[in-house]
Amino acid sequence: MLVCALAHFAAMTPLRRTSSETESFAARPHPRRERLVRRWDRLVERWSRDFGSSFVEDYSLAGAERHRALHRRVYDGRIEITEHRIRLHDLPESFRGLRIVQLSDIHHGLFLPFHAVLDAVEMTNRLQPDVIALTGDFVTYSRAYIEPVAAILGTLRARHGVFAVLGNHDFRVGDGEVTRALQRHGIEVLRNRHALLRHAGHALPIAGIDDLWYGADLPRALHGIRPGAPTILLAHNPKIIRRAAHYQVGLVLSGHTHGGQINLPLAGTVFGRSPEQMRFRSGWDRLGPTQIYVSRGIGTVVLPLRVRCPAEIPQFHLQPHEPGRDSQARLNADC
Repeated sequence: MLVCALAHFAAMTPLRRTSSETESFAARPHPRRERLVRRWDRLVERWSRDFGSSFVEDYSLAGAERHRALHRRVYDGRIEITEHRIRLHDLPESFRGLRIVQLSDIHHGLFLPFHAVLDAVEMTNRLQPDVIALTGDFVTYSRAYIEPVAAILGTLRARHGVFAVLGNHDFRVGDGEVTRALQRHGIEVLRNRHALLRHAGHALPIAGIDDLWYGADLPRALHGIRPGAPTILLAHNPKIIRRAAHYQVGLVLSGHTHGGQINLPLAGTVFGRSPEQMRFRSGWDRLGPTQIYVSRGIGTVVLPLRVRCPAEIPQFHLQPHEPGRDSQARLNADC
């Protein structure tokens, strides 16, 4: 009853449209897309046969077919691309203009079908990013979706690479399986460690930690990075912000909250509606020397819908910090 009422409300409530909102690619015929869909069908069939009984998060609704039917009614393919200029202290001039695109909380499963993941991947590749940051929760519900989502994410392309960390749902279905699947498809998984982006004789650290509830080790991830370096930290849970500020991390990219997912008039989200309640739960903020961006993500949990809180792909343009100017300029408003 609650799901149906919210689905009706979502259909009647117009979402705020922006110039960056993009129509779904799903209806566009394309030979490459058709090949990927056939490949996905084979992968799901094989993995469902191998792991079909390994469900780890049953949402206790009325079965898979009902999940899919409800999802078809509420998923309209809209994903908002937001742009943000981030100014970092001591950013080498050679990295001025570095473009990072973030994908978070895909939650591939019964609530988010393959064509939705493909939409997000195609939109990301069209942005021609320098770096792609994947901040966890790739799957929900079953291990059967691990290999299919890893295969399509393996088609992401970025000049300096695709980097990932795991979220709490990934640990619930199997962190080892998710890690190995992503790595098989060319994605570098940062599990309490860092990598260095190198360009024109300079290096930019990009670090990643396991989920906060499943063994995050920030000191280990930052080991060997000088304090105050313009480090980018991928961390699924934004609650890491206070530890990150203690270590003077320059920028944290997180997800996990879905921006509240359902944003009702007057009532707000599950977190509340005041700026204080929503701090470090959606969009840009900072704590001391550390900036953070919390993406609304792509998928959903518990209820297969979003209300006045559209899915999001954030794009960041890095700039050296210039005294006297704002440390961050928003080019699009947050949900």
